[in-house]
Amino acid sequence: MPKNTRAFLELVYRMPAKPTAGRVTVWRALKKLGVVYLQDSACVVPDLPGLRTELDRILAKIEDSGGTYHLLPLVQLPPEEEAKLVHLFVQQSEKHYEEIIEDCEVNFVKEIQFEHFRENYSYAEAEEIRMNFEKISGWLDKVAERDWFGAPNAPEAREWLQKCEGLLEDFEAKVFEVAGKHSEMKDWSDRPSATAAEESESDRSR
Repeated sequence: MPKNTRAFLELVYRMPAKPTAGRVTVWRALKKLGVVYLQDSACVVPDLPGLRTELDRILAKIEDSGGTYHLLPLVQLPPEEEAKLVHLFVQQSEKHYEEIIEDCEVNFVKEIQFEHFRENYSYAEAEEIRMNFEKISGWLDKVAERDWFGAPNAPEAREWLQKCEGLLEDFEAKVFEVAGKHSEMKDWSDRPSATAAEESESDRSR
């Protein structure tokens, strides 16, 4: 979304009190869409064609669950109100990036350090760490996709992901190095000893 685009949609909806599953489903779908809530059952999202398509599906869920809604365009807002909305979206993206940075720093990096410490250089461990990295990478992609107004800590989150990728590649290289040494040792241990080879040759000469 161009940073100078300032068209929004406000969704105000009402859901039946029971069953709660319908309310939870709608709430989760809206949060996944990237809305910010102004208050309970009232949220705002940038007015973009791609989001409109996803929003239409959520509106259908509201109706299918027996709820009602009003979808109101917000255009040509007063500058101070527009700034407030933009700030809310930036704050939301910033929080998500902070969580990604924390996951990289507190969980991913320390996990690799611990596996180095105990010298657990196995293919299974490398695969597990690779899956964790891909999970964080996918999470970052989703956050970046909804970062319409450029949260200031986005570059830091990307730098941490690059750092994690470098650590992962180093760990995988160590795994292959250790596995190769083990393979060479196994091949050597499988070779007949000199004594056994001499005895075999002596038997053949009799």
